[in-house]
This record gives sequence, structure tokens and C-alpha cells, in this order.
Amino acid sequence: MAKGYWIARIDVHNMDGYKDYIAQNGAVFAKYGAKFLVRGGTHEAREGTSRSRNVVLEFKDYETALACYNSPEYARLVALRSPHSEGDLVIIEGYDGPQPA
Repeated sequence: MAKGYWIARIDVHNMDGYKDYIAQNGAVFAKYGAKFLVRGGTHEAREGTSRSRNVVLEFKDYETALACYNSPEYARLVALRSPHSEGDLVIIEGYDGPQPA
């Protein structure tokens, strides 16, 4: 079964306020079995636009990725995060098929 992913690109304009979101999101992500593959880090935009912070979370499947985002626990975190940042978030199903040779 293909995994599910969150791909988030965030601009934080108040890091002090955003730190509350960071401090509290671990429990919610743990409940849904999420694993950080990317959490900030050095990056280089080669095409298109970029944001200052990039995050990729992996879930056991697409349904779990959706369930986490739609949960009341994460809705509370969105309300905590939103005044301090602006961003884009895509929830996407991973690819589990053949790879190029």
C-alpha cells in the first residue's frame, strides 16, 4: 500500500508565536504515526517560488494523512499556527509502482 505525505511550504513571520505550534504538534503527529522526512533544513529553490520553511511528513497511507489533517486535534494546531505563518500544504498519495531501470 502506498504511503501518504504532507508537503508543506511555510513562511513564518512570528517565530515566537510559531514555536507554540512546533512544541505541540508532536503529540498529534505521533497519534497518527507521522514521521518527519524533512523539517526545515537548508534548501535551494531552482524553479518557481519558494518559502522559507519546508516540511515533508510521511504517514502509513493516504487515508491516515487525511485523517490527521481533518482531526479536531490538528484543527486546534492550525488555529495556533495561522496567525504566525502563511503557507501551502498538499496531502498526496505516494507512488508504489515500478521505478525506471
